[in-house]
Amino acid sequence: VVSLDDSFYCPGYITVEDRRIHCHKRSGHGSETFVQGIQNSCNPVFIDLGLRIGCDRYYEKFKSFCLLEKTGIDLPGEAGTIMHQPDKIGQVELATISFGQSFQITPIELMTTVSSLINGGNRVTPHIGKEILNPDGTTKKQVSFNKKSGICTQETSKTLRKLLEGVVSEGSGKNAQVEGYAIGGKTATSQTLPRSDNVYIASFLGFYPADDPRLMVLVKINNPKGGVYYGGTIAAPVAAEVFTEIIPYVDEQ
Repeated sequence: VVSLDDSFYCPGYITVEDRRIHCHKRSGHGSETFVQGIQNSCNPVFIDLGLRIGCDRYYEKFKSFCLLEKTGIDLPGEAGTIMHQPDKIGQVELATISFGQSFQITPIELMTTVSSLINGGNRVTPHIGKEILNPDGTTKKQVSFNKKSGICTQETSKTLRKLLEGVVSEGSGKNAQVEGYAIGGKTATSQTLPRSDNVYIASFLGFYPADDPRLMVLVKINNPKGGVYYGGTIAAPVAAEVFTEIIPYVDEQ
């Protein structure tokens, strides 16, 4: 469907049927490769890619990533994904789905799915702890982690890690950088319904080390105030602070 060096053009918007869908950079990014499109978090690039894939294939991939399943985390009341039925996905719906809107997933679903895509393709059931200890500190029970392999290939996972490292080192996730450490991640800015209310969700999801992830951080800011609502601007710096505090402990292990 696309190679990393494929060329795209972003004039600041893309027209799909009767809708004009804007990039966050209203003046546009101009000519850019697919890699640069990811770094720039450019909506027209993701829309172009989604339309090339098509509704049926896109939905099947969404399903194969287990995004339509609950994670099975050992906490009560986990919500499921809210997604269009395949026969309700037209070109406009596909366009908005392609850059992360028009469907809803929980934060733990997002982290579980991204983990599987960057760890070599293994979807691991999340738990709130890895073992239960006796009063004397010895292990009473080791928590098992159910695993489903084959979510993606090792090669795809490696490529994705490299792309997301570039988002932090060169792109919209620069504010998540921590000096001396290679971090990967992705910014996100979504708009809630009805769009006329102008209510946004700003977020950043990052992982460390970029080439062999052991730690993941998700920062999500609902309805940010002050007129600034982009994930790369307000969520990524928070992630950087968290990484700064936690990375030394991770590296000690």
